[in-house]
Amino acid sequence: MGPSDDEPTDALVSQLVMAIRDVSLVPECRNASKKMYNNLVRRVKLLSPLFEELKDSDEELSNDEARGFESLKVAFDSARELLRSINEESKIFQALQRDKIIGDFQQVTEQIEEALSKIPYDKLDISEEVREQIELVHAQFTRAKGRRDSPDMLLEMDLAIVQKEKNPDPAILERLLEKLHLRNINDLKKESLAIHDMVLSCDGDLGDCYQMMLSLFQKLKDFVLIRNPDTGTSEVEKGLIKHRSPVIPDDFRCPISLELMKDPVIVSTGQTYERSCIKKWLDAGHKTCPKTQQTLLHTALTPNFVLKSLIGLWCESNGVELPKKQGNCGKTKSGAGGSDCDRAAINALIHKLANENTEHQRAAAGEIRLLAKRNADNRVFIAEAGAIPLLVELLSSTDSRTQEHAVTALLNLSIYEANKGTIVNAGAIPDIVNVLKNGSMEARENAAATLFSLSVVDENKVAIGAAGAIPPLIDLLCHGTPRGKKDAATAIFNLSIYQGNKVRAVRAGIVGPLMRLLKDAGGGMVDEALAILAILASHQEGKMAIGQSEPVPVLIEVIRTGSQRNRENAAAVLWSLCTGDVQYLRAVRELGAEEILKELSENGTDRAKRKAGSVLELLQRVDELDKP
Repeated sequence: MGPSDDEPTDALVSQLVMAIRDVSLVPECRNASKKMYNNLVRRVKLLSPLFEELKDSDEELSNDEARGFESLKVAFDSARELLRSINEESKIFQALQRDKIIGDFQQVTEQIEEALSKIPYDKLDISEEVREQIELVHAQFTRAKGRRDSPDMLLEMDLAIVQKEKNPDPAILERLLEKLHLRNINDLKKESLAIHDMVLSCDGDLGDCYQMMLSLFQKLKDFVLIRNPDTGTSEVEKGLIKHRSPVIPDDFRCPISLELMKDPVIVSTGQTYERSCIKKWLDAGHKTCPKTQQTLLHTALTPNFVLKSLIGLWCESNGVELPKKQGNCGKTKSGAGGSDCDRAAINALIHKLANENTEHQRAAAGEIRLLAKRNADNRVFIAEAGAIPLLVELLSSTDSRTQEHAVTALLNLSIYEANKGTIVNAGAIPDIVNVLKNGSMEARENAAATLFSLSVVDENKVAIGAAGAIPPLIDLLCHGTPRGKKDAATAIFNLSIYQGNKVRAVRAGIVGPLMRLLKDAGGGMVDEALAILAILASHQEGKMAIGQSEPVPVLIEVIRTGSQRNRENAAAVLWSLCTGDVQYLRAVRELGAEEILKELSENGTDRAKRKAGSVLELLQRVDELDKP
């Protein structure tokens, strides 16, 4: 007996063909859910040959076959709706709700797998080749059903930092913009509309999430406008920027007058001052640096062209009057590579990079660093013009400022995905590691950030670890500035996704410093330390090293008092330690942690609930073993 008359075979099969076509034609995913989105689309598309063959078959479907296909149609409808929402909803909202979205993809995957399980492939009128393909796809869905997508811990760390800090690190903002595919003002306009539509559809009832979305959106938008004010900015927006009362960044103020510098110059200690102010200081007979009180080796004043250019860009972005800049030619829009002026300037600078004159190289590397930071077009054109191999050569420069400029220029160029391969192919990794070991503090910080940027490509994780990057990153984590510590932590975290680098990090002694950072609540590195510990704890050597540092009391304290994300990571580390080792379970019980774990299993993030629940189950088993 075949399917009911209301759903004839050819109609049902045609609907499934159309559903797969709809899924195949969804737009490219441009947000943080890209991997899950692409995996679902790819697997559904692979089912197409089954229904294309059945469409041409004259055989009727049996009741069992029809029921399986009807279940599959419902599952495909769920998949289409999920993919539609991922494309249309706010990207910031999705990043904030990533746990829920992971769960939604998991649910759709399970729905499709269950529907496929109901279809008797061996009874269908299909070729052997198609049957084999469908069985393989079914196996993929079965594996995916049992393997929940892991959280993007770096994304979550960046979101937490940007929400918490008033003036977040520009490198973190840049990374978020890339991850969320909010690369310019037009992308942000679409995001603004998506947020507006969400508010209307929810009748304004988005709770705390709405305020977080708005705060993140404003910080990202402000950063894009300041970084590149002309691109796609409306007259109204330009007016808003112009009439805003901007806060002058501390680095742009003269340490003597505390006013915005117009003609910044560097003295022998490396400090920068407004020329007229430091000249008055020196003319009064002083022989020391006003800021550091160090004795000046000489009284020569070196123009700080890079800072002057940065101040000029900031003034333009904020509508602040600034002195005329040298060589300020008008902008004529052209193709990739920015303005004709920028193209000509870049070509001239690359000639200077190849020059043997150290001062020319230093100045050219500084300007390229600035241009590469300015916009994506410049990153493309600078690379195409052949700057990357020359900058890699300058990483070995004996002039510390030249080295700083070169590594920072490579960092800025690496933001553009295609440039990562060019940088690695130019042999940059060993030289960047050398800068990380031996450069100035600024150069070391930017070397760490560059290694992080390059390590986004999986094969580079292996090469960077093999080049000896992890010990100097740990040194920077221990002894760097607050910014340097964060750069080191993000690089170590990303490199440790590769198993071999987990071992390298543990053997280089990372666990001790991480535990110290974890216990120092005022040091601002608790989030990063826990995220790295959570990833190291998944490896046996990492688990053993963490276990030797008396971790249970501090982990329980984090679970009691920490942020949601830190409680989740602390629970993950605790679960790894307790799996297969009774001593840690007894330590948990001695600290009376059952109640707080029970609370976390009910009110934490999805991952925290699972980890806390698993530890509670292990505790119950130990209780049973300990009973007389």
